[in-house]
Amino acid sequence: MLKRYFEKPPVQNATLVALTALVVYYFAFVFEFKYDFDWAVFSHEGQYGHMGLLMLKGLNTTLTITLYSSIIALGMGTIFGLARLSKFKPVYWFSTCYVELFRNTPLLIQLFFWNFALPYAFPEDIRFKLFDMHFEFWCATVGCGIFTGAFMAEIIRAGIQSIPKGLLEASYSSGLTFPQTLRKVILPLAFREIIPPLGSEFLNNMKNTSLAMTIGVTELCWSMTEVYSLTYRTFESFSVATLVYLGMSLAIAGILYIVNERLKIMSPDRLTPLRRVADILFWPFDFLGRKLEYVFWYFRKSPDQRTISPLRQSLRTVGKQTVRALKALFVAALAYVLYEVGTAVFHFNWEIILANLKTLLIWRFPNGDETEFFLGLGGLAGSLLMAAISIAGSFLIGLVLGMGRTAKNRVFRIPSLLYIEIIRGIPLILVILWFYQAILPVVFKVDLDAFWAATIALTFFFGAYIAETVRGGIENIPPGQVEAAKASGLTYFQTMRKIILPQALKQMLPALVGMFIADFKDTSLAYIIGVMELTRAAYAVNNRIMVHPFEIYTTVAVLYFVFSYFMSLYAKRLERRLSPETVRIEM
Repeated sequence: MLKRYFEKPPVQNATLVALTALVVYYFAFVFEFKYDFDWAVFSHEGQYGHMGLLMLKGLNTTLTITLYSSIIALGMGTIFGLARLSKFKPVYWFSTCYVELFRNTPLLIQLFFWNFALPYAFPEDIRFKLFDMHFEFWCATVGCGIFTGAFMAEIIRAGIQSIPKGLLEASYSSGLTFPQTLRKVILPLAFREIIPPLGSEFLNNMKNTSLAMTIGVTELCWSMTEVYSLTYRTFESFSVATLVYLGMSLAIAGILYIVNERLKIMSPDRLTPLRRVADILFWPFDFLGRKLEYVFWYFRKSPDQRTISPLRQSLRTVGKQTVRALKALFVAALAYVLYEVGTAVFHFNWEIILANLKTLLIWRFPNGDETEFFLGLGGLAGSLLMAAISIAGSFLIGLVLGMGRTAKNRVFRIPSLLYIEIIRGIPLILVILWFYQAILPVVFKVDLDAFWAATIALTFFFGAYIAETVRGGIENIPPGQVEAAKASGLTYFQTMRKIILPQALKQMLPALVGMFIADFKDTSLAYIIGVMELTRAAYAVNNRIMVHPFEIYTTVAVLYFVFSYFMSLYAKRLERRLSPETVRIEM
C-alpha cells in the first residue's frame, strides 16, 4: 500500500521539497554553517572592484582557448582518424603512435613538456622570441587541441568502421571515386553516429582548458584563484567559477543537441519544433553548401556524364608516380623525425634520470618525515595508490547513483541526475579545490592531508562518470527480463542483484578499466594542492636540477604511458572478448 502511494508524482514532488527543506534547515540551524557571504567583491563599488573584471577577462581567455583548440582537435581528429584506416603502413603506424601516445599521458604532463622542455630545443635567441609571442597561451591552446584530437581520432575511426561494408561496395560500383565516397557516403553517415561522443570531447576540451592555469595562462580558473588569494572569499570565487563552467557546459551541450537534431533524417511532414529551429539556424550553411556543390559539380562533370573527382583527374594527368613520390617523401620525413628523436634520446643525461628514478617512483619512502603521508610515499606509487582507492570508492557511488538514475521514482532519479550533471559539468581541478579549500575544512571542519582530500575529490568526481556507465549498462538489458522478474515475484533489489547487475557489469568491464586509466592519469591534477604524486615529484626534481627538463618530463611521460597503455590493452582485450569487433574497413 505504501509503495503504491509513493508511486504517485505529487507525493514524489512533495517528498523532494521536504528533503530539500530538511537539508537547508540542517546546514542553516543544526550544523551551524556560519559564513559571511560578501558578493560585493565582484561589483565595481566594492573594495575589490576589479575582481569582476578579472573574472570576465579569464572567461574571455577560456572561451578563446576552447574555440581555437576545438578547431585544432577536430581537424587533427579527422585527419588521424582517416589515417588510422589507411592500408599504407607508415601512415597507419604514425597515426597509431600519435593516438596512443597522447591518449595515454596526462594533459598536465604534456603542457609542462611543451612549456618547460620544448623551448630548450631552440637556440637562446629564438627561445626569447617565443616568450614574447604569448608562448604560454599557444602552448595551452595547441596542447589541448593535440590532446583532444587523439581522442577524436579514435571516435571518428570507430564511426567510420561502423558503416556497413556493403555501402562502400555499392558506392564504388556506382562509379563514385574514393574522395566522393568519403564526402558523400562515409563522413555524413559517420558524423551522424559520432556526434554524441564528439560532443563529450568538446565538453572535456572546454573543461581541460582549466589546466592552462598551471603554466601561467590567465584563464577562468586562474582568475578564480587570484580572486581567492586577494580577497580570501572562498565560496564566492569558487561559486562564480562553478556557475560559469556549468553555464558553458550547458551551452555547448545545447548547441550539440541542435546539431544532432539537424543531422537526423526526418520526413518533411514530421519535423519537430526543435528541428525547424535547427533548420533556420543552419540555413546559411546549407545555402553555402549548395552553391559550393554546384561549383564542384560543374567542374567535376565530364562530357560523357561520368562523375570524376578533381583530385583523381589531376592524378590521372600527372600519373601514379606522383603518389609514389609523396609516399616516399612521407617515409623520408618520418625517418628524419625518428632519427632526430633517437639522437635526442641518445644524448640524454642518463645519469640524471637514473639518479632521480627512485624519487620519481616512490618519492622519499621509507625515509620521509613523520608529518608526511605514509612516511613520504609518493611519485608513481602514490599515483597508483590514489587511483586504486578513488576508483574503488567511486564504483560504489556510481553503482548507487546509476541505479537511482534509472529509477522511475523522482525522489531517487532527480537527485542522482543533479549530482551527475553538476559534477560532470565542472573541471576536476575545480572539484579538487572545492574539497581541499572549502568543503572539508570550512563546511565539515575536517583537516585532512592533501593526499586524502585529493582522493576524496577524485572519488566523488569519477563516481558521476561511473554512474553514467552503470546507467548505460542497465538500460542495455532487454526490458523483457525485468518484466519476467516481476512476474516471478522478485522485488526491485532482487531483480537488480540477481538479474540486471550481473549482466550489466559484464558489459561495463571495459568501460570501468578505461575509467581506472582516466583516474590514474588525472591523479596528476593533485599537483595543484601539493600532493607529491608523480607529476609533483617531477616538478620538484626539475626545479632542483633546473637544466634537464627534457630528461625529467620525458621519463615521467614514459612512466604514465607504460602503465596507461598496458591497462588500455587489457581493456581492449576485454572488449573483444565481450563484444567481438566487426570486419575492419580499410581505405
